[in-house]
Amino acid sequence: MITPLSRMQRAWYAFVRSVVVGFCKTFWRLRVEGTEHVPAGPFILSPVHRSNIDTPLVAAVTRRPLRYMGKDAMWKYGWSAWFFTSLGGFPVHRGTADREALKKCVTVLEGGEPLVLFPEGTRRSGPVVEDVFDGAAYVALRTGVPIVPVGIGGSEKAMPKGAKFIRPVKVTMVVGEPLNPPVTEGGARVPRRAVRELTAELQKRLQDLYDEAQAKVGTR
Repeated sequence: MITPLSRMQRAWYAFVRSVVVGFCKTFWRLRVEGTEHVPAGPFILSPVHRSNIDTPLVAAVTRRPLRYMGKDAMWKYGWSAWFFTSLGGFPVHRGTADREALKKCVTVLEGGEPLVLFPEGTRRSGPVVEDVFDGAAYVALRTGVPIVPVGIGGSEKAMPKGAKFIRPVKVTMVVGEPLNPPVTEGGARVPRRAVRELTAELQKRLQDLYDEAQAKVGTR
């Protein structure tokens, strides 16, 4: 079961976020553009995923607490389970159709909180955004909330897949305009065609934003 963040959790998140974002702006000279596109209500934040540092980076998009869905391996130790859960995160079994995780996503959004979903599912490499999963589109159509795509430039160079250490390179994030899902009848089954079309549009937007972000840090 997943519940809204408590006042204590929100205060803890705000503290951790201030430390993390402060470090990102200092070490990676992080610049965030397009924050005016972030909605006031619930939304799905959907960034490209090229590095482990993408997760802390996206906290800079908004001061509001973001709920994260992460791979279950991050919860394998007692201390890590406590830490990620205390910040509002919840696990998903990667490689399976985790219906329980999708239900939690819906619960978070229906509770008015923003949710982070990496639509590529796992870290990718290279300049092309491909193999985008349907999860973000399905949840958006199910709840009626917008998807906010985010391009991240420089994070792969800062810490590529398989690297053990971070590098002090410039990182830029570009937040795109929200993708509003078509209205579906309440309680109706989410049409597969609508999911496919929204996923395709999300992939296109992510590619454009990723190209823009990469160009701004000179790594395209």
